[in-house]
Amino acid sequence: MEFQAFKFHPQIAAGVQALGYHTPTPIQSKAIPTVLKGRDVMGLAQTGTGKTAAFVLPILERLIKEPRGGWVRALIIAPTRELAEQINTSIIDLGRRTHIRSTSIYGGVSIIPQIKKLRSGVEIVVACPGRLLDHINQRTISLSHVDVLVLDEADRMFDMGFLPDVRKIIRCLPVKRQTLLFSATMPDDIRKLAQEVLRDPITVQVGHIAPVHTVSHALYPVDQHLKTALLMKLLHQTDTGSVLIFTRTKHRAKRVGEQLEKAGYRAASLQGNLSQSRRQAALDGFREGAFQVLVATDIAARGIDVSNISHVINYDIPDTVDAYTHRIGRTGRAEHTGDAFTFITREDENTVRSIERVLGEKIKRHMIEGFDYKKSAPVRDKEFARPPCTPQRRKEQKRPEQAGPFAKTAHGKSAQQHRSPQSVLNAPHRNTSGGHPRSVAHGNKARKTGTYRVSQELSSRQ
Repeated sequence: MEFQAFKFHPQIAAGVQALGYHTPTPIQSKAIPTVLKGRDVMGLAQTGTGKTAAFVLPILERLIKEPRGGWVRALIIAPTRELAEQINTSIIDLGRRTHIRSTSIYGGVSIIPQIKKLRSGVEIVVACPGRLLDHINQRTISLSHVDVLVLDEADRMFDMGFLPDVRKIIRCLPVKRQTLLFSATMPDDIRKLAQEVLRDPITVQVGHIAPVHTVSHALYPVDQHLKTALLMKLLHQTDTGSVLIFTRTKHRAKRVGEQLEKAGYRAASLQGNLSQSRRQAALDGFREGAFQVLVATDIAARGIDVSNISHVINYDIPDTVDAYTHRIGRTGRAEHTGDAFTFITREDENTVRSIERVLGEKIKRHMIEGFDYKKSAPVRDKEFARPPCTPQRRKEQKRPEQAGPFAKTAHGKSAQQHRSPQSVLNAPHRNTSGGHPRSVAHGNKARKTGTYRVSQELSSRQ
C-alpha cells in the first residue's frame, strides 16, 4: 500500500512526497482511513510507529476541504512541551503547501508571543494542558469552533497528573466533534477517559503493547557507585551512533552529562531545571548531530523525535514496564534496529522479571571484561566533616504587658526611670509634638542646654 491510495488533496500529497514518505506504517494504514471517515478512534500503538502522521494528515485533509479561516478548528493536547513542538513541526512540514496555520502553546516561556500568534489566526493548536487552561481563563483562545480533538500520549498525561486539567478543557469544547485518543498503554483510568470522551470509537491496535521487536535488549549488573565508570567503559568499547541515556532524577542527568563532557564526549543533558531555550538547544543539537550523547529524564522520553538513535542506555532502570517501553521506543524506529542497555542493581530484580514477562523471554546478562566490579564505594572524608548539630531549645521570654516608656522592667522600675544618664546622651530625639519646625529648633536648643548639664553632672561624679 502506498500513500497515494489515501487520495489526499494535491497540496497535502505534495508535502508527503517532499518528505520522502512512500509506504505508510501499520498504524497509519489502519488509522488514516477511519479518521478520514470522521469516526472517533482509540489508537494503541508503541512510541515511534508513525502515529503523529496518522492523525495530522487526516486533520489537514479535513481543514483544506472545509476552509473556515480565523478559528481554531483542531486541538491537539500533548503532555510535554517537547512533544508539542515535535507535533507542530510535523504539521508545518506535512502542510507546508496548504497554507494552514498552526502553533504550539506550553508553559515555561512568555505567554505574550503565544497570545499574538493566536490573535493572528491559526487553525490548529498543539497545547500542553496547563498553559492551555491559562489561555482559556484569560480568554485569549476560543475553542467553540473545534471540529477535531486529539489526545496524544494519553497514558503519559495520566502519569503526569494532567487528567483533571484535560477534563476541564474538554468541557470547553463543542459536544459535536471528532475525538482521537492515542496511547502506548491502556491503564484503567485511560479506559475510563476513553468511555467519557469517545463516541462509538473504532479501536486501532498495532501489535501487542510491548517493546518494539527491532530492539535488542541487554542487562548489565553493577553496583550503584560503579554505574558512571561502567558507562564510560561501555561507550568506549561500543560502536555507537547517537546515544540516549535515561536517569531517574534531573540532578543525576545533569551530573552524568557533565562527567561525559569532561571525558571528551559531545554530550548534553535534558532535564526539568533547564529553561525552554536551553532544552530546545539540547534537543536541536542532538537531532542535528552536534551532540552525540543526550542524558535525559523520563519527562523527555515522549518528546525526542530522532530517527538515528542507535542505543538507549538505562542508567537507572525505570519503575514500570510501560516506562521501559517508552524509553526504548526512542531506538529501533521505523523498522530500523537498535540496542537497549540497562544497568541493574540487586534491588531491580522484580522490575527485570516484569519486563521479561512482557518480552516473553529472558534478557541476557553481560559482564564487561577488564572492568573492576569489586571496587568499593568511596569513603567520605570524615576529618573535615561537620559535626552533627545538636538541637537547641529557644528560651521563652515573657513580654511585658506594656511596651511604652513607663512599662515595668525586671527591677520594678519603668523604662523611663531605668535609663542611665549616658543613654540619655546617646538617645536620638523624635519630634512627637507635630509642631512647627521652629518649635523643634527651639526644643533642640533647650536639649543642648540639658545635655551640657548632664555632662557636667557626669564629670562631677567622676
